[in-house]
Amino acid sequence: MIPLLYNNDKSKLTINNDLKLIKNGDEKFKLLFKDIEEAEHHIHLEYFIIKDDKIGTELLDLLCKKASEGLEIRIAIDDVGSSITSKMKRKLKDCGIEMHPFMPVRFSNSTGKMNYRDHRKIVVIDGKIGYVGGINVSDDYVNANNNRYWRDTHVRIVGEAVKQLQILFFTTWDFVSGGELEISKTYFPKHNCEENIPLQIAASGPDTDWSNIMEAIFVAITNADDHVYITTPYFIPNSEIVTALQVLARSNKEVKIIVPKKSDSWIAEYATNSYLEMLLEAGVEVYRYTKGFIHAKTMVVDGVFCTVGTTNMDYRSFNINFEVNALIYNKKISSELTEFFNDDLKHCEKLELNSWKNRSKRTKLIEAVARLMAPIL
Repeated sequence: MIPLLYNNDKSKLTINNDLKLIKNGDEKFKLLFKDIEEAEHHIHLEYFIIKDDKIGTELLDLLCKKASEGLEIRIAIDDVGSSITSKMKRKLKDCGIEMHPFMPVRFSNSTGKMNYRDHRKIVVIDGKIGYVGGINVSDDYVNANNNRYWRDTHVRIVGEAVKQLQILFFTTWDFVSGGELEISKTYFPKHNCEENIPLQIAASGPDTDWSNIMEAIFVAITNADDHVYITTPYFIPNSEIVTALQVLARSNKEVKIIVPKKSDSWIAEYATNSYLEMLLEAGVEVYRYTKGFIHAKTMVVDGVFCTVGTTNMDYRSFNINFEVNALIYNKKISSELTEFFNDDLKHCEKLELNSWKNRSKRTKLIEAVARLMAPIL
């Protein structure tokens, strides 16, 4: 997998890194706000969703405060996913914050750009600290502000791998801003971490020659010796991933998948459900999360490798969206993520093949139609 990603997209394996797994938005924003408060030079954000609701306003106000202290603040937001009022946009501009939308959609000329969205969630602070994972900037992701429990996973990185996140951000920034920024060594400081956790930052999107993250997931599954644990909010994969999981399960390896029982999209829910019977028939253990909505995008393989990122197990993430994942080659972090997985299992119901096959013909028909619509979900 390491040479695959390097050959595909020059994604380097970095060694000198310290990582912290983050469970849910409440913990993420507490850590993020502290890191922003302590920032000294620049703060870069790239998000699919930023809303100026309660948590979003807290973040944007804090960024205004740091801009007033002389820090460089740059924000790239997806034009379809994000919703920031004109009033807040004016405030950010007045504060000296640069913000640009990714592929702005104007229905008066073309809606073709709507299909290609920036689904990444990246923060880089002073070139030293990076964040990546499933948690956007919205009250939906903060259980203290949300009526429905939202389960998600993120990772905070300190070390060499932050350089790769910074490069990704600058690639996006060059596209959305018109390439006016002069990039200097200041944005890429040297690191000397106490920990040495190997990881690669993998990116994929319409601008890459290969489906980097999907291929990495495929290789990880096919090379598994003992088990694969997957958590995903949407399971609408391609045939290669389905076959890899089926073959692994039929080879007497442990394959467990957690999906939401109740999705945030009824079409995605039915499309996901359309794949579950074929997995169960192959011996894959499927669990549906019942506590709320599980939005985490994680995988653990053999307790030695894991990944956390923005990539869903679906066609859109594999082929259309701009995505980013941290691929972590470390037993300690893999063990911690396995603990997350096992904790989530406590709030799941396990599907049984016989009862699942007894779904009504109407339900199966809706699932089939939803599955046909999967490429545009």
